Amino acid sequence: MPNLHMLDIKSTRREQFIDMTADINMLINNSSVPEGVCHIYIPHTTAGVTINEGHDPSVIHDILLQLNKLVPISAKYTHQEGNSDAHIKAFLAGAEKTLLITAGKLLLGTWQRIFFCEFDGPRRRQVFIKISSD
Repeated sequence: MPNLHMLDIKSTRREQFIDMTADINMLINNSSVPEGVCHIYIPHTTAGVTINEGHDPSVIHDILLQLNKLVPISAKYTHQEGNSDAHIKAFLAGAEKTLLITAGKLLLGTWQRIFFCEFDGPRRRQVFIKISSD
């Protein structure tokens, strides 16, 4: 039987990567699903989800630095709200990820972590997590 959960995320800066790995692992541990999938969905147009290195914080810093070079905050955007860059960055990050669960744990690489990607904060956000067995 699928388990649907919601995480509340509160960003404190305009652009921020928030590590959700421990929260998602706790949901999986409580679900009693030994083998299956964990689907993560971000229902926001100026936020996304990514999997990347979580050991060295300079990696996230470098990612945000390069994203801002590719998609600057101020450019000749036509969207009137002033957050076009956030929409584009969210498009690049994507709104969902699906991960494998094996032996009751997320199948992640040694340095991999799951990050909520805030591009238009600070805000309160929601993340939906669906845990399903094979």
